[in-house]
Amino acid sequence: MKSAVVTFPASNCNRDMFDALEKITGQRPHEIWHQDTDVPNVDLIALPGGFSFGDYLRCGAMAARSPAIKAVAAHAERGGNVIGVCNGFQVLTEMGLLPGALMRNRSLKFVCKTVQLKVENENSTFTNAYNQGQVINIPVAHHDGNYFADDETLARIEDNGQVAFRYVNHSAEATKDANPNGSQNNIAGIMNEQGNILGMMPHPERLIEDAQGGTDGRGFFDSIINSLN
Repeated sequence: MKSAVVTFPASNCNRDMFDALEKITGQRPHEIWHQDTDVPNVDLIALPGGFSFGDYLRCGAMAARSPAIKAVAAHAERGGNVIGVCNGFQVLTEMGLLPGALMRNRSLKFVCKTVQLKVENENSTFTNAYNQGQVINIPVAHHDGNYFADDETLARIEDNGQVAFRYVNHSAEATKDANPNGSQNNIAGIMNEQGNILGMMPHPERLIEDAQGGTDGRGFFDSIINSLN
């Protein structure tokens, strides 16, 4: 699988994403600087986590207007796969490639811990290596991860099966206590209607090998590879 990682000023998870893709695919990802206007022909473009442009204006707002973003959008419009993790999720909503918005955490505090996610749709490009309803452990680290959408949008993404992951407790229950940021319906990750774009707040790239404390995040990348075979 050929991939690329976009880096913005103040990105700080680009190396994590780069290393995860290289280890899992066996191929070195392309590095795209935010000012690049040409994107190589790849199977996947990843927008990593961090604090692009210092989170000025709104998280992801300035990054969404970088020169490289036009090429990322064109790649997505052609049906190419795009993932945005944490700040990358915020960028995708600012671009309008995913519905809704990411707001300040309910606690008004930065949250950094491992959470439980329930796989809500096993038949997607990004989740097919998991089982329906499977609970996985994935770390989060964010200050603005509170997913919000109006009632009509929320109903649509739920009805269309666009929710990929949901925050749950160890019993797979979507409770308030299991929700680290106040996201509506405990939503942790969503897809677009076509299913080739995904944004999620948790960091699967940080849990792909035993040395990191677990491998629950590896299935996310294995799913993408499976979808290309």
